[in-house]
This record gives sequence, structure tokens and C-alpha cells, in this order.
Amino acid sequence: MAETNKKATAMLQKISTLFYIVLATTSAVTASEKNQKFEAKVQQIMATHQLPGLAVGHIKGGELIYSNTFGYREVETETPLDENTVMYGASLTKFMFATYVMQLAEEGKIDIDVSIAQQLPKPLPAYERFADLHGDERWKQLTLRVLLSHFTGFPNYRFFPPTGGFDPNGKLEFLFDPGFRYGYSGEGYYIAQLVIEEALKMDTREEFKRRFFAPLGMARTDLIWQDRFRPNFAQGYTVDGVNEGHNMQSNARAAGSMDTTLSDYSSWVAAYIRGDLMKAESRAVQLQATLPITSRHQFPPWDTTPGTAHETAGLGAGVGVKVFKGPKGPGFFHGGHNEKTDNLLLCLVETEECVIFLMNTAKGHLVFPQLVEALLGQTGMPWSWHFSGQVD
Repeated sequence: MAETNKKATAMLQKISTLFYIVLATTSAVTASEKNQKFEAKVQQIMATHQLPGLAVGHIKGGELIYSNTFGYREVETETPLDENTVMYGASLTKFMFATYVMQLAEEGKIDIDVSIAQQLPKPLPAYERFADLHGDERWKQLTLRVLLSHFTGFPNYRFFPPTGGFDPNGKLEFLFDPGFRYGYSGEGYYIAQLVIEEALKMDTREEFKRRFFAPLGMARTDLIWQDRFRPNFAQGYTVDGVNEGHNMQSNARAAGSMDTTLSDYSSWVAAYIRGDLMKAESRAVQLQATLPITSRHQFPPWDTTPGTAHETAGLGAGVGVKVFKGPKGPGFFHGGHNEKTDNLLLCLVETEECVIFLMNTAKGHLVFPQLVEALLGQTGMPWSWHFSGQVD
């Protein structure tokens, strides 16, 4: 009887093992088929819209479950893009800087809700860069939360005036009162960086290296251009296919100067999702909407035209990131864009899934909505708002 039980137990163990092998094989095949379909879709989209290069990462539960690169880092020489190709991160820098500030708040070094007048060693207009604000006391209403959530009342940059065009001599001024409404502003991040560096005497670039780049092995990421990034870096192309080179920044800017790679940035996002960068309570504060966003489009930031209830439902500004509510629960996102770059990070909170897109041309509106749906399904991402109505 005992011998029979042993044989039965052994048989059950074999069956169980075989079951799990079959299940794992089936899952692997299913994942492989899904990846093949996704990659075919990417190739079709790239051909349709004549994209130079695209890097894609998919993170779930704090682990990178898929990554791939498509196309070229340099079209003229047909040099392929790869996961270690240095690409311009642009405003993806903002989310990383805001996360750094949240770490400082968690450490008790800074308060994101007190006036910067209490944190700076001298009045903001006393700094040459912000001398335009002399006589306007509204700067005292600015806090780090207001600055990082884009509720400053400033334009994106002073040289892009509300009248349109480009004014190299443009002056910094409030377009509306701080805390009144959302208006995307790189100027606010310049001020936030000044506050941190002046109040705490901590260098932003060195802190990024110490807190993020070194411990996460982000060897090909920096806030200023490094010659060691040669030769594997991406050229940037206009929507018309003109090669305008790579943004080789010479000063560290919280508003956007980061160079990174798909491999490096995926490591950082995975660490964020795992909770390695801050406590859950701090992350909850960061991902909580400071105020709702009601504008129809993200740009121009001074446009007060309201969006429809459908367009802005659940849309708000967290600390360094935009938040939304969709069919899969809450999500958050941030982009990085200029005339030759389009990047996107989009995450779903409940499923702990994120997608990363790094692209060396400014055609995200033609590409990202389709690819996000292919990887995550319907998310409720406010595409029309994000791309200011320019959605394919």
C-alpha cells in the first residue's frame, strides 16, 4: 500500500511538473506571438510615417518585460538604433527632477508647500535671471509644488510670448496668478532648480549621479553631454526628415537636458515602480493631482479654452507628472519633445505597467496612441490634450 502511494505521488508530481512546463511554454509562445504582432505594427507605422528611429520599453511589476529598437540612429549611414544608443531625453528630465525633490522632502530637507521666499537666501528678483520680476510680489506665492506642477502662471519659456513667434529678448512675466490654472512652464523648473541648489547647496547633476545614475548602473545617462557617448548617439530629424543633429547640452537643466538610453531609462522607471526610489506615501503625494486640468490642450499654455468633460475627465497635475483616470484605473505620464525629438513615459498605477518610447523625430502624435493601445489596451490617456489636438 505504501509503495502504491509513493508511485501515485511520484506520478502526480510528474503530471504537475509537465503541466507547468506546458503552461510556461504556452505563455512564452503567447508572449512571442504578441511581440511579433507588435513589431509588425511598429514596422508598418514606421514605414507609413517615415520615422528614423524608435526605442520601446514595456515594464510590468518593476521588471522590464519587453524592449526593442527599430530603425536608425543615423539615417544617412543606415546605422541601426540599439538599446544603448544615447538619445535626447528632453523634458523627461522634469519627472526625474521632481522625483529627486520628493526624495528631499521625504528626507526632511525641503518642504514643497512653503513659499520659496522662505527658502531662498535672497529675493527671487535679486537673481539676474529673474530680475524681470522686480515689483511683482506674486513670486512669493510660488512653492515647489506649484513650480513642479506647472501652476506658476509663467509661459513655457519667456522667449515664446503669447503674441506668438520667438522673441530672444522676451521678458519673464506672469500670464496669470500662481496656483490659478495649469500652464506648462520650463521657467518654473529653472526656479525650482535654483531653490534646491541655493537653499540646500546641493548640485543637481551630482545628486542625480549619486542617487540614480550610479546605483542603477545608468552609465550612458547624464544631464550634460559627454564625449564618451560617441559614437553611439542618435541624430535628431525634423518632421521633414532634415538632420539637425543631437542636442549636446553644456549645462545641467532640470527643465530638460538629460541624455539617456532605452536601457538606462528603463532601469530608472523600473526602480520607480518597484518603490526603490521613495516610500509609497511619498509616491502617493507625487501622483496626487495638485489641481485639476481643465484646458482643451496642453499647448499653448496660456490658452484658456476649456476642454470637454470627456477630454479632461480625471486629468490633473501631480508633482512633475500629469495624472489621469481611465478604464484601467489611474495613470500618469510625461513627455519630452522638441523639433527633432518625441519621447513618452506612460504608466498605469494598479497594474504597475509602464511603456517608454524614445524617438529621434517629432512625430509622436502619429505613433504613440496606436502603440500604447497595442501594448496596454485602452488606457484613457488624454491624447488630444497631450498633443494639442494633433492626433492621427
